[in-house]
Amino acid sequence: MESYFFDLAHLVLRYFHVIAGVAWIGASFYFAWLDNNLETPPQWKQDKGIKGDLWAIHGGGFYEVAKYQNGPEQMPTTLHWFKWEAYTTWITGFLLFSLLYYVGADAYLLDSTKAPLDKLSAISLSLVFIISGYLIYRALCNSPLVNKGIPFSITVIGLLALWTWGVDALFTDRAVYIHVGALIGTCMAGNVYHVIMPGQRYMVAEVEAGRIPDSTPGIKAKLCSIHNNYATLPIIFIMLSNHFSYTYTHEFGWLILIALFVIGMWIRHYFNLKNLGVNRPSVLVSGIAAFFVLMLAIAPWHLMSSSSNSAAAETVTDAQAWEIIDKHCTECHSQTPRSALFKTAPLGLMIDSIDDAKKVNQLIHSRAIVSKDMPLGNMTNMTTDERNHLSAWLKSVKNSMNMNKGE
Repeated sequence: MESYFFDLAHLVLRYFHVIAGVAWIGASFYFAWLDNNLETPPQWKQDKGIKGDLWAIHGGGFYEVAKYQNGPEQMPTTLHWFKWEAYTTWITGFLLFSLLYYVGADAYLLDSTKAPLDKLSAISLSLVFIISGYLIYRALCNSPLVNKGIPFSITVIGLLALWTWGVDALFTDRAVYIHVGALIGTCMAGNVYHVIMPGQRYMVAEVEAGRIPDSTPGIKAKLCSIHNNYATLPIIFIMLSNHFSYTYTHEFGWLILIALFVIGMWIRHYFNLKNLGVNRPSVLVSGIAAFFVLMLAIAPWHLMSSSSNSAAAETVTDAQAWEIIDKHCTECHSQTPRSALFKTAPLGLMIDSIDDAKKVNQLIHSRAIVSKDMPLGNMTNMTTDERNHLSAWLKSVKNSMNMNKGE
């Protein structure tokens, strides 16, 4: 029952985290588009203090949107604020992160091959990394550098790369990507809480008092909103990254993530330019091309080589293969898992005999040989020689099945 309730909490938190994230990112996309598509209004609207307006049609109706230079002559009775999408995303994300990587630290956070950390030390370091990363970002946003677009971006990316490299030296490969996501999400939510919302509350208070608001808080809020907008595509990838282990298990997984972060920002730049009426297909094409070049660069080309190492050249018997599988796979993937972390087999995958292993040989090859993200966190300390022997056996199983199909 303990495992069931852990999975139930995982389901609930992930579900609401995704819903809140969709709402937040959708609002970011919409308001960026809206702000960049405002047109100069007619004179009578300008006389009322309207800076720009926009007409749209959706859902069978016409919509008229107007943005004031400072504020309306009189505050409306109902004013809609956009904050809980951000707060809910961060809160559910933090709870989900804590459940998987703190409560489940043994499975998802600790990697004895990288650093000999106990659970408490690892969790403490994790929090230190995230908090210090956010404080550094906040300090940069309060410095004159924030007004210099390209130098600021280069500085942030450089510091993020250094930060990611440091996290990669301590925790599991999978945890590295999620830690970067946690940091970016914290910075985005912090922008809303520490800059955007105070700026908006200031504007409302000034308009209600009959004063013209100082433009400085609004400019700062707009700048932080732009930061959040450019971070949306990278954060979406990180939310999906668990499904693509060939990225985070790569030898330079941390650097791959930074490259994907830059590519995501560059592609988002195309859409922001387009919203401003500047159409530069070269930005989008170069971003997509960079993505595929990166994917080709990290592809496991070595597995296509016809040459075989000494372990692969020898014949590996079913008995030898089962000894490896039973030691490293059935610990979790069995009708009766021996691992204290799982009461039922993850994903329902059960390998209780050599025949079961043969049926899922492609899956074993993908996770244990190609991406090497199994065993989880390499908790059973699977060696390179064992992977080579298992690879040779899997190859013979595949060849045998192909021969049987051809008969």
